[in-house]
Amino acid sequence: MNKGMKVIKKLGIVVVIIAALAAILFPLLKDYKFGLDLQGGFEVLYEVKSLDGTPVTKDMVTSTYKTIAKRIDVLGVSEPSIIVEGDDRIRVQLAGVTDKEEARNILSKAATLSFRDTSDQLLMAADVLKAGGAKVGQDQYNKPVVSLSVQDKDEFYNVTKKVSEKSDNRIVIWLDFDPTSDSFAKNGAQCGSLNDSRCLSVATVSQGFASDVIIQGNFKEEEVKTLVELINSGSLPTKLEEVSSKTVAASFGQDSLNRTFTAGIIGISLILIFLIAIYRFAGFIAALVLGIYSFVTLFVFWLVGGVLTLPGIAAMVIGIGMAADSTVINYARIKDELFKGNSLKQACKMGNKSSLKSIVDANLTTLIAAFILFIFGETSIKGFATMLIISTFVTMIIMVALSRKLMKMFVDTEYFDEKLNLFIGVRNKDVISSYNKNPKSLRPFEKIDFVKMKGKIYVITVFLAVIGIISLCTQGLVLGVDFKGGTSITMQTAKELTKQDIAKDLKTLKLTDQSIEFLKGGTIAIKVNETLNKNNVAKAEKYFNEKYQAKTDIGVVSDVVKQELIKNAFLSVILASLGIIIYVSFRFKFNYAVSGVAALLHDTFMIIAFFSLFKFEVSSIFIAAILSIIGYSINDTIVTFDRTREVYENKKKVKTKEDLAEVVNEGLRSTLTRSIITTMTTLIPVICLVIFGSHEIINFNIALLVGLVAGVYSSIFIASCLWYDMEKKNLNKKTKQKWYEEKEVEEFTVKGVNG
Repeated sequence: MNKGMKVIKKLGIVVVIIAALAAILFPLLKDYKFGLDLQGGFEVLYEVKSLDGTPVTKDMVTSTYKTIAKRIDVLGVSEPSIIVEGDDRIRVQLAGVTDKEEARNILSKAATLSFRDTSDQLLMAADVLKAGGAKVGQDQYNKPVVSLSVQDKDEFYNVTKKVSEKSDNRIVIWLDFDPTSDSFAKNGAQCGSLNDSRCLSVATVSQGFASDVIIQGNFKEEEVKTLVELINSGSLPTKLEEVSSKTVAASFGQDSLNRTFTAGIIGISLILIFLIAIYRFAGFIAALVLGIYSFVTLFVFWLVGGVLTLPGIAAMVIGIGMAADSTVINYARIKDELFKGNSLKQACKMGNKSSLKSIVDANLTTLIAAFILFIFGETSIKGFATMLIISTFVTMIIMVALSRKLMKMFVDTEYFDEKLNLFIGVRNKDVISSYNKNPKSLRPFEKIDFVKMKGKIYVITVFLAVIGIISLCTQGLVLGVDFKGGTSITMQTAKELTKQDIAKDLKTLKLTDQSIEFLKGGTIAIKVNETLNKNNVAKAEKYFNEKYQAKTDIGVVSDVVKQELIKNAFLSVILASLGIIIYVSFRFKFNYAVSGVAALLHDTFMIIAFFSLFKFEVSSIFIAAILSIIGYSINDTIVTFDRTREVYENKKKVKTKEDLAEVVNEGLRSTLTRSIITTMTTLIPVICLVIFGSHEIINFNIALLVGLVAGVYSSIFIASCLWYDMEKKNLNKKTKQKWYEEKEVEEFTVKGVNG
């Protein structure tokens, strides 16, 4: 078999494997859980409060959580999300719910425990028990039972005595008994099924009890725990206070999904075309691996039970751009080795080895930012962070290990040994050889003196910073509802309206507008200062529906949530920066870390200044953009620093400022092409998301766009120039030996031995 046929055969095998992978995974992806912003539905954040003003305990919150879970079963929601946040908050997401007012009423009412006879007549209320007095116990046979602590022993004795004397001597325990639908007499067989009925238990009473009692039966331990929590939730003196809410119409969700999906497909397709155009067959291999990467990332996200949201899709698309970055780093190193005159096999081996550190370092710093986002972010941001974490791990496995394996498979055919241009875009005239010892094309940026330009760079940077400071001081930031508190109303109608029309409507509803913005497709985004309660939300929805036949999404953020978001946003940025400083100091030197973080602060400030200058709204997802840029920018800076360090170590002597300047220039010249290409692979999907994506995350994408441009500028110019200014102070200084380093044994003369 000739070499060309070997390539075709192996290529066919790879394509078949990818097709089989797609066939296996696509059916699984149909079961994906979509968030409210893609499916429509209702979300509410409750604060658990005690009726008597005492502190809320963990047990109270857990019991309330169980009650909410049981109530949701009544609503018929297939995959609800109930999350305990902090010490006393519970977030409920009901994707696909149709009657949100019914959902709100059922969820928010106080849990009511009652004791009834088999004819459904009330015998005792919850106040006969001590608040939270149900506990898990054991009988004399060590079987799990429910222990009830009685508060009103007299009443409890009188009731149980009367029931014990009846022919049907049973007491039925109900949670949230509804006389219109609940009846033990009609549905007694279902009682005791904790998943399908509000009838918790049926107890046989043999005598009157004037003390604490137990409920026993053939319970499993988990069933007893659940029963205890449900009984406690009905007897605890707690209430649920709504602190924020959000409704999304199904049509809005479908439209957002279609727009973001379209933007993602266009962006990914352009990345693949871009890679193939630059790297030829190697770019085609990268395209195949990116296809596998996409499937695996989606599969892992589905496997961990991730809920796909708009930010999550954005993270996926951006992750593909960043995954392509690892390919570019690797290919750049391989091309360097080819330029030196190494064979294709040797170049791949050496390039893979030298690029591994940079790829690992770059992805680990992204992970730091992603984990901080996950810890401090709210639900949609957690989804973004989860996708970013998965993308990063899959990048290091698929884009590094699998990509290299596939490349080796095709290189081993020896078909491309004399076809370097076809394989990876390296022309023969670029390769050092016996007849071409000094190819000029190897030094495309040799005339650029980055260090000499640093004065101008500092002036430009300071000038832009001053503009940003003036803008922030004079007009500040346009804070969204997330950070300012209030209510956001997104309305879609076929009627042609003006700002004056909407302003009159808000005045009628006694609302004060923050902003009114007209978007594509008859969509109007309205922000008002007031924090609407559930009655006012219903009133606003009814008003706009009756007047304009409009569909509305309404999100409410209270002062409590606002303060929490601001605190978490501040902590996120600080902790991410500290984490990166520690990691880069450990992997490089402190000067590298300080220079890198200074570049990060520059990028962060430029995004904030841009949003202030052009009056873009700042919301909670804006913080996700900031941290994403922090992770990505340090990624780019580390790759540059890695090459600078390599040049520094290879130099025999770096004693003067000129020597140090040459180290910086050589490091930047050798990575500039890579920096431009990787920025393009990440910018392409972000630009597509800005142009074609959903308006709900357009400001997030604009922040990423600005941050990416600022990031490549700071990595190339600011970080390296700052490192040069700090490092030149250390020239010719004697480095102190660390205690853990081996000391060189000095030779001394001993007469008769070596003297």
